[in-house]
Amino acid sequence: MTLVVRAVAATDQGLVRSNNEDAVFVGNRLLVVADGMGGLPAGELASDILVRALGVVDEMPDTGEPLQDLIAALQTANERIEAAIADDDARDGMGTTVTAILLSGDRVAALNVGDSRCYLVRDGALTQITKDDTYVQALVDQGVLTPDDARRHPQRALVTQAVQGGPFRPAGRMYPVVAGDRFLLCSDGLSDYVEDSVILQTLLANADRKTAAAELVHRTLENGAPDNVTVIVADITEG
Repeated sequence: MTLVVRAVAATDQGLVRSNNEDAVFVGNRLLVVADGMGGLPAGELASDILVRALGVVDEMPDTGEPLQDLIAALQTANERIEAAIADDDARDGMGTTVTAILLSGDRVAALNVGDSRCYLVRDGALTQITKDDTYVQALVDQGVLTPDDARRHPQRALVTQAVQGGPFRPAGRMYPVVAGDRFLLCSDGLSDYVEDSVILQTLLANADRKTAAAELVHRTLENGAPDNVTVIVADITEG
């Protein structure tokens, strides 16, 4: 049995921001969400550089080593961001988060840097399969904060690493997948303002991917949407 991924994306600049620094890529095997930082126009440039560099992987034959392929492309993106910063002092400090999955056979490689997330819905349950690189997540890991406390913490958006032309350590894992699995990739514009329970309810209530993605963005706007928000809703199906 051949598995394929079918996905749709939705994005909105939110109700406060004047531009959208998020970037998104939906390919045949590869899905990417990147949340740029560094202000206009540097954040937009960083996230765009990243999705273009990773997008090349979608055009490659399946090597059977999807995680290594993603990491190599991510290093290329990092080098291009470093070069872009060197070309213009005004870009100093620009960078981007990334969350990505790449389908290979009956597995996906999941990769992330920063606080853009990937969730898996299976058997009616929502599981966050990436871990935020944030100050508050470190406090949760240390037992200083509960996950609920972290959601309301004033420094919840403070990332501890990003792709910005310097050293970083991407987190990557391989996951077996089955037909019927649903993935959600999102920037923190969704996860910071919409509870996981609401995210799950929305994904379960809307079988149509386009409707589910639009509804998740709508939920964010209902909650004030001070940040850009980008989502990908993807289903693993039999080819």
